[in-house]
Amino acid sequence: MTSTLRAVAAAAASAALLFALAACSSDAPEAAPTASDTQAVQVSDEACADDAGITVAVDASALEDGDSKSWCIETDETLAAADALTLVNVTTEGTEEYGDQVVCRVNGVPAEDQAITADDGSEYFETCESMPAAFAYWSLWIKPAEGEWGYAEEGLSTLELEPGEGLELLFTLNGEPAAPTS
Repeated sequence: MTSTLRAVAAAAASAALLFALAACSSDAPEAAPTASDTQAVQVSDEACADDAGITVAVDASALEDGDSKSWCIETDETLAAADALTLVNVTTEGTEEYGDQVVCRVNGVPAEDQAITADDGSEYFETCESMPAAFAYWSLWIKPAEGEWGYAEEGLSTLELEPGEGLELLFTLNGEPAAPTS
């Protein structure tokens, strides 16, 4: 499925959800959303150029067989970070203790049975029970339009992204990479 079709499918699913919620409302019935009420966005498989749209990146290159990927969500509207991840088909998993306030896995990485090697040579397995190990963790970064990368000051559930901004989920292992490089 192409990234454009994924975006259209996501918009259609959102419209269907809104329609279903409106139908269940005890208030006076409202008109179902029309195609013009939902904005179809295009998603490309590369970072946005010239601060246009919202760039989303996932970097797991610190892990064995890990990779780095970026997308551009072409929009001129504010977008919730969680919605941006949905548009680019990125899923996150929180921890048992902290829920989605702490990102434990991104797209299933690191898998529970994946050995992560610490600097001292010992092996660690991420179980997502509590906080990840201090040497092997996901962090959330924001890059303001024409600015520098910095740690996000809020989580995925409340973070809003403006056109020109970037969002990155970065896996750091044994201190590397310490920050996004793009």
